[in-house]
Amino acid sequence: MITRAESAGSLAAMTAPSDVLRVGVVGAKGRMGAEVCRAVVAAADLDLVGAIDVGDQVSDLVGAQVAVDFTHPDAVMGNLRELIDAGVHVVVGTTGFDAERLATVRGWLAHHPRVGVVIAPNYGVGAVLMMRFAALAAPHFESVEIIELHHPGKIDAPSGTARRTAQLIAEARTGMDPAPDATSQALAGARGAEVEGVPIHSVRVRGLVAHQEVLLGTAGETLTIRHDSLDRASFMPGVLLAVRNVGERPGLTVGLEPLLGLD
Repeated sequence: MITRAESAGSLAAMTAPSDVLRVGVVGAKGRMGAEVCRAVVAAADLDLVGAIDVGDQVSDLVGAQVAVDFTHPDAVMGNLRELIDAGVHVVVGTTGFDAERLATVRGWLAHHPRVGVVIAPNYGVGAVLMMRFAALAAPHFESVEIIELHHPGKIDAPSGTARRTAQLIAEARTGMDPAPDATSQALAGARGAEVEGVPIHSVRVRGLVAHQEVLLGTAGETLTIRHDSLDRASFMPGVLLAVRNVGERPGLTVGLEPLLGLD
C-alpha cells in the first residue's frame, strides 16, 4: 500500500534516526487508517515502521513505539491488550468505548505504568471545540438535541462523538430539570435514541463524511452549534498531536481535550 510501510520491522527500527518516533498503524487499509499512514509518511519527525490490517498480527509491528488503531469495535480491545502488554503506546480512533471498556483498559494499564493510551471519539480540533462549546451553552437552555450525520459505511450509531457530546452536556446540566417534551411517538424511534437524557438523531447519507449539529433552545431563541469534516485529512492534526504526546502521558487519556489544554 505504502512503500515505507512495506519496509517495516526491525530493519526500520534500526535505520530510523534516534529523534524520529517510530509509528505503526493498525487498520491501515481502512479509510482512516490509510489517511493516517499518509500523514505519518509526510511528517519529518515520524517514521512509519508498520501498517497492518485484517489477517495480520499486531506482533508484526516490530519496532513501533506508538501504534494508531482505526479498526472495528469488535477487534480493538484485543489489539489494545496485546499492544499494552508489549509496552507500545497506543492512539485509538476506533469507536465503541463505554465506561466498562474504559475501566478494562485502565486495569490493563495498571500493570504497565509506563505505557500511555489516548482514546478519543473525535480527533478533529473543530469537533472537540464544538463539544466544548455545547457543554458551555447547555446549562443556559431548556432544550438540547443532537443530530449527527455520516456516510452509510459508518459502523456505529449514534457516533462516538455524539455519545461523548451528550455525556458532556448531561454533566453540564446536572441538577437541571429534564428538557420539556410532551410528544407522543406514533412510531418507535421517531424521537431518536437517548443518551443520558439527550436525544440523538443519526443520519446516514452517501456523500457525507462527518457532521454534527447541537440544537439548543429556550423561550424566544435557539442556538445551533455545527461542525463539518469535509475530508478525513481534517482529523490528522489531532491524530498526530496524540501520537507525539501519548508517550509523555502514562495511563489512559480520554478525549483530545487534555492535549489541547482544554481539560
